[in-house]
Amino acid sequence: MPKHIARLAAGTVVALSLLTACSGGTGGTAEPPASGTPGPTSSDNSSGNGVPKVPAPLPTEKLLADPCSVLSDDDAKTLGLASPGKLNDITPRGCDWQSSDPELKANGITLAPIPQNKNGLADTYSMKPSQAYFEPTEIGGYPAVFASPKDSRKTGACAVVVGVTDQLAVIIADGITKGKNYDNPCEPLTKIGAAMINHLKTAS
Repeated sequence: MPKHIARLAAGTVVALSLLTACSGGTGGTAEPPASGTPGPTSSDNSSGNGVPKVPAPLPTEKLLADPCSVLSDDDAKTLGLASPGKLNDITPRGCDWQSSDPELKANGITLAPIPQNKNGLADTYSMKPSQAYFEPTEIGGYPAVFASPKDSRKTGACAVVVGVTDQLAVIIADGITKGKNYDNPCEPLTKIGAAMINHLKTAS
């Protein structure tokens, strides 16, 4: 396994280890976003425990069958990623892309649906106390949260979980060793998440 993929995979496994709920969890212990944090506030778009609800469920069949399908070649090119993405052996299985810039080949991202979290983003909220950072946000009109059990943002790594239905969330994590995004590794994830959502919206 190439070093950059090994490093990225290791970071993603760490994130998944505490962003994946135990089977049978209900997400009932979820906490609402902290006051002043961007995120839905209306009772019409959040559940009783403060977890933002998905505005319109996205089709997930292709996402679950092949996580690499959620970014087209054009999407990848626009995002500075080399195509095609490669399925990995992490559980839950996801897709890896690396930078298309020959000088930044060590940079990469992993995208993986989390089907064992049956309550979608609510299960991520239920694990808020175990996270080193937990920052609710919105990507492409869909609820999301930057979260990870280890805070490596100052060393080029970030993770975000995006709710695509109220029963399924997707984690996107990156590992950046150099380049303009090293000091702000969360920003690329927002763009990748938006591209994923747009692709799922238009998927037949």
